[in-house]
Amino acid sequence: MKSWYIVSSATDTALELRDVPVPEPKAGEILAKVKVAGLNRGEFIAGHGLSGSGAKQAGIESAGEVVKLGEGVEGWKPGDRVMGRSYGGYSEYAIHRIGDAIRVPDKLSWEEAAGAGITYLTAYDMLWPGGELKAGEWLLVTGASSGVGVASVQLGKLIGAKVAGTSGSADKLKRLTALGMDLALPHRNGGFEKALMAATGGKGVNVVVNNVGGSVFGECIRCMAYKGRLATVGYVDGVVKAELDILALHSRRLKLYGVSNKMRTAAEIAEGVAGYTRDVLPAIASGHIKPVIDKVFPFAELPAAKAHMEASGHLGKIVLKS
Repeated sequence: MKSWYIVSSATDTALELRDVPVPEPKAGEILAKVKVAGLNRGEFIAGHGLSGSGAKQAGIESAGEVVKLGEGVEGWKPGDRVMGRSYGGYSEYAIHRIGDAIRVPDKLSWEEAAGAGITYLTAYDMLWPGGELKAGEWLLVTGASSGVGVASVQLGKLIGAKVAGTSGSADKLKRLTALGMDLALPHRNGGFEKALMAATGGKGVNVVVNNVGGSVFGECIRCMAYKGRLATVGYVDGVVKAELDILALHSRRLKLYGVSNKMRTAAEIAEGVAGYTRDVLPAIASGHIKPVIDKVFPFAELPAAKAHMEASGHLGKIVLKS
């Protein structure tokens, strides 16, 4: 089968299309014929930790049709539609661990299924068990036009929060407002503190989703309310170090946490999938929340899809169609 590989160095990542054998599902695994796969920026960032060094089969999220079951897998059969975290998603066939596998709702297209997985699972992790966001609270999403950013805006509104988001694009902010975002902040790399504090009556925000990185970390801290919670999920600005106002951390009883699956066990990841399936998937299945798909690229054009993502002109998910 055809399969894309990421070849990583300390400073860059390149893509190679290879011919490899179709994988055989092991115990607790599902083999699926890939229909569509979703792009996730972290996988392509050199040194981010998702790709490592050397060559690695690419694609951590896909949607497709079940073709074969590993030993011990129950409740699935060939022909079922499956989506979510996968291994070798940018291939003709991919593997899903049973704890990662999510049944595709009937109303979702293949493209939407490929965009309804990791970004929403990540947003769920930040806003439910991580941030414990509640109705009526304020949520700030920096870099709100990214896949995780859009999902965070949508899930914040699902909870009933008031949502503010930053972007350097007026067009993107307009489209995010149409998704329910309450406060549009036209700031790519900071400068939103005054407007945000005014909107919250000087109290600050209860939860922050920081997709941007260290360049806005200090300002996010300054915008946080008493007992505020800050999730760091990305650093597209490349800034991985920032000063921490320990007095603010102490006096306002702030909670700071990172969001990454790198060191989580399979059981921990499966627990998050179960929570997402319970708390979020029904809203997607009913059409109340629609995954936002920016652009669909053919399977052979993964390099162009990667370039489109790295140009940061997209809003929502970029997907690759077989």
